[in-house]
Amino acid sequence: MASSSSSTPAAVREMQKDLEVQANALSKIQKDIAKNHQVRKQYTIQELELLSDGANVYKLIGPVLVKQDLAEAKANVKKRIEYISAELKRMDRALKDLEEKQNSKKESIFKLQQRMQAVQAKA
Repeated sequence: MASSSSSTPAAVREMQKDLEVQANALSKIQKDIAKNHQVRKQYTIQELELLSDGANVYKLIGPVLVKQDLAEAKANVKKRIEYISAELKRMDRALKDLEEKQNSKKESIFKLQQRMQAVQAKA
């Protein structure tokens, strides 16, 4: 009986180490989710308002503003919006993956906590 009681605290310590490792992994996943949201917000803010047909459009080239053809500017804006849309879709996929990892990690931590409580209850 003495050998099982001496192994129980060791088992609990090992579970506590595992719990700490998993909690750190969960924290990293949560930080990645927050970063994903921040990058997504930046892309959404970059969308431009539509221009009227008579609007002058200028492009910054070095320290100089150069007048740009409206059709060319609209084409550039369209390409940029397509790029942003593709990036948002990519960010959505990454976010979904991170959230699945987060849920899996939370479940794993919960199960480990239950095992620890069971071991401690037997002690």
